[in-house]
Amino acid sequence: MRADIVEAAMRRALTLATHSPTYGGNPQVGCVILAPDGTQIGAGYHHGTGTPHAEIEALRSAPAERLHGATAIVTLEPCRHYGHTGPCTQALITAGIREVYYSVPDPTPQAGGGGAELERAGLHVQGGLLQDAGERLLRPWLLAARHERPYVIVKTASTLDGRAAAADGTSQWITGPQARAHAHLVRAGVDAILVGTGTVLADDPSLTARTPDGGLALHQPAPIVLGDRPIPADARVRRHPIPLRCRAGHAPAAVLRTLYQQGMRRVLVEGGPTLAAAFLTAGLADELDLYLAPLLLGEGRPAIGDLGIATLADAQHLTIDAVERLGTDLLVRALIGDGAASTEQETH
Repeated sequence: MRADIVEAAMRRALTLATHSPTYGGNPQVGCVILAPDGTQIGAGYHHGTGTPHAEIEALRSAPAERLHGATAIVTLEPCRHYGHTGPCTQALITAGIREVYYSVPDPTPQAGGGGAELERAGLHVQGGLLQDAGERLLRPWLLAARHERPYVIVKTASTLDGRAAAADGTSQWITGPQARAHAHLVRAGVDAILVGTGTVLADDPSLTARTPDGGLALHQPAPIVLGDRPIPADARVRRHPIPLRCRAGHAPAAVLRTLYQQGMRRVLVEGGPTLAAAFLTAGLADELDLYLAPLLLGEGRPAIGDLGIATLADAQHLTIDAVERLGTDLLVRALIGDGAASTEQETH
């Protein structure tokens, strides 16, 4: 099949994949089925844990009589294992698919290797198509899979001079309504929110994801509080739809290891400067989302605590991924390295 037709189909599959949920243990995956003449006859994306994979959705959407000799375009290498659903490799073979193109190899030992299995069955297989775009889409899931810990987003809201609260402790609200609404969208796309006991005692947050009208979002992240101080019985977080989990101390690696074992792949650190610094100094933060308000305080609580950096040469280097205007505020999204720090790097 012509390369331009296959590439265009992969771009459609990548767009479809963005509709998959970002929370849960599964990756965002899209699939397009092309007839031998290059026309699209099926398409689908993964709707979340326990639902059919993108390949199955696409096969089911296509006329069965047109599948023999067709081509499957998939954003992630088809899986070869039995999980919540059966292996996609077998479904593609049974349907009579002749060619398979995928963007990103599956790094997991359970599901990886599907391409080789399809080749052994006589299919033409090509991986790495638009791989940079595929890896960008799947970055959080890939990092979680490769390093067996959730992808970590550290979120701060501060003035332009980096203050998260004034000298008297007041902090609500530094950013405006559009920035706060965006932050709730991010909350609704993660498996858990992590804060410290200091944040709970000072701000009494609910840690829910809310819609613009104030209602609860369909998906709620699990609330997790780290620290040694007790949480009051009447704290708002205790009324969260998901039971509160408390962990003593601020040991990021141990917490992340447990959350990964519980199926969580993306978490949001919303605690104060101490918790943010703990994840950053441990090398266990993958993304920094900074909501910046056009305010100056001069003095006050910093958004990020002491990182143990004494000289400019030792500064942490970030990559600016996006800058977005949200009303009068700015969101700066920065990526930290490649997220390759292992949960074995415990600094506490």
